[in-house]
Amino acid sequence: MNNYLLIIRMAFDGILGNKLRAFLTMLGIIIGVSSVIMIMSIGAGAQSLITNSLQELGTNLVGVLPGNSDDSGPPASAFGIEIKTLTREDAEALSVLDNVTNVAEYVRGVGELSIGNRSINGNYSGVTASFLEVEGHEMAEGRFFNSIEENSGVKLAVLGADIVDELSPISSPIGQRVRINNVNFRVIGVLERKGSFLVNNPDNQIYVPIATAQKILLGEDHLGFIRLTVEDESRIDVTMDQVRKILRFKHEIDNPENDDFSVRSISQALDVFVGITRGLSFFLAAVAGISLIVGGIGITNIMLMTVKERTREIGLRKAIGARPSQIKSQFILESSVITILGGILGIIFGVAISFVVSLVVNNLGYVWSFEISLFSILLAFVFSFAVGLIFGTYPATKAANLNPIEALRYE
Repeated sequence: MNNYLLIIRMAFDGILGNKLRAFLTMLGIIIGVSSVIMIMSIGAGAQSLITNSLQELGTNLVGVLPGNSDDSGPPASAFGIEIKTLTREDAEALSVLDNVTNVAEYVRGVGELSIGNRSINGNYSGVTASFLEVEGHEMAEGRFFNSIEENSGVKLAVLGADIVDELSPISSPIGQRVRINNVNFRVIGVLERKGSFLVNNPDNQIYVPIATAQKILLGEDHLGFIRLTVEDESRIDVTMDQVRKILRFKHEIDNPENDDFSVRSISQALDVFVGITRGLSFFLAAVAGISLIVGGIGITNIMLMTVKERTREIGLRKAIGARPSQIKSQFILESSVITILGGILGIIFGVAISFVVSLVVNNLGYVWSFEISLFSILLAFVFSFAVGLIFGTYPATKAANLNPIEALRYE
């Protein structure tokens, strides 16, 4: 026991004898461990953001997107690629299903939006009158357009709260003219502020009747996507199967593998997004772990330099009876202590940075949970200890194998 205590004391004396070198040696370990902790925490926070955002949409919501996809990922249209396979007739056919309560149709565009002398480049959406019920929006002022107006080509507009802040911050926009790509629309309402959902912010949109958006603004007759709500959530899978059957019939599709549409529920979308973020987190953590390997190579170089500087000391200790195993244990312990201390500091820094990130994101109005998993801490700590043990073995073995006579002669 006394021998081990002596070895530990000598290891710490060796580290404290050159604090700057020891810290620089730890730096790679600190960066690697803190990166692993931070990435795993940010990944968990991103999952909480996605989960809360999707749940706010409602668990009774089903989305129909143009383009086919498998169950493991979204269709190409979800990434902004235009696919023209959904029509208003498709949405009308889905509205007759017994478990469907509302169907909303959507097209979207980007253009110059202006009121008076204020203008911005922003987003607009053509939607049906059922938009409020499907999305769970409320009116802050004025009214939304009705089912007759959605098909008549009338130029009416409802503004999101952020659009009002930018284009009409002083007076009420109701009754004013808003221009979308130099086409005048009369403002009839303002939506209550709802907040952003992932990359989509409904407050930063202008909403117009879908027929007007298709014919006047976009010059197209297809839909961007369809959303519908169901009455009985326990039958949502049955309803989704019915949606697929109707669309295959209307699109004359015999083989499901040739579907030109995708049907997703909120729970399915949640599983897809959580799977993506979890996989990305582990991938980035593995990349961050490479810095631990780099740090281990640095430890090998520093320990080899330490062995060279202390060659006479090693020779003297061997001459007075120190065994090779004791010399080897001392240098392995030194490298392990360096990596363990680096791992502890890395955990502290990683937790602190993750906490700051969660504070910033929550202050921006998003729901972002601060989560530090015990697994990530144990993984980072064990890996840092293993790095010290593995990369410190070669210098320690070299020190243990020195010839005491040649070591004492070393200058």
